[in-house]
Amino acid sequence: MIGIDTNILVRFFIGDDIAQAHKVYEIFKQAEVERAELYVPILVIIELIWVFESVYKFERTEILQTLSDLTLMPIFKFENLSVIQACIQDAQSTKFDLSDLLIAHSAEKFGIQSVLTFDNKVAKHKLFQWVEA
Repeated sequence: MIGIDTNILVRFFIGDDIAQAHKVYEIFKQAEVERAELYVPILVIIELIWVFESVYKFERTEILQTLSDLTLMPIFKFENLSVIQACIQDAQSTKFDLSDLLIAHSAEKFGIQSVLTFDNKVAKHKLFQWVEA
């Protein structure tokens, strides 16, 4: 199994570099034909969220739909798929930052009671605990 970096997924979804996007399509098609899986680290998902929000100015609903679609593609094996799915589900009913939700659900999977934070806004989420300075 081989892994993929964030820029591979960005080219796949954005297609802003035609040559790279075509190469990604070939890689994905080959994986599909060979019934191979491509490994997607959870850090790639965090970076992808950041790129979609910061660089391409995607709306939250677009990001959530894209992530949801991505998790359904059989050529990908995700690090902590259940965490990504929990983040997507939680994000549909809350306004918390997507990266923060991914952090919280990742910690929860490993039995962490709460994530300490100085961020007053995110501290309102049940998986975070505000720290007073």
